[in-house]
Amino acid sequence: MKRGIHPDYGPVAFRDRATGDVVLTRSTLATRSGGATVEVEGRSYPVVDVDVSVHSHPFWTGQGRVLDSEGRVEAFERRYGRGAR
Repeated sequence: MKRGIHPDYGPVAFRDRATGDVVLTRSTLATRSGGATVEVEGRSYPVVDVDVSVHSHPFWTGQGRVLDSEGRVEAFERRYGRGAR
């Protein structure tokens, strides 16, 4: 690796905008976070706000729904699903 061409890699907090939950990790985004910080366990970390994380995504929270306004799921199940053998 060449020295001096890579961005700084350091601790950063990712904050979910929907739930407010914070995930501490390391990233190169710490240098581009715009100066915003968050206090976690007595230490200050640069923060990156994200719209969706594991704390708010419907798949991981178990609140996922199938949005089907034209009956495509039912048509697929009729053709290839449980009853079409």
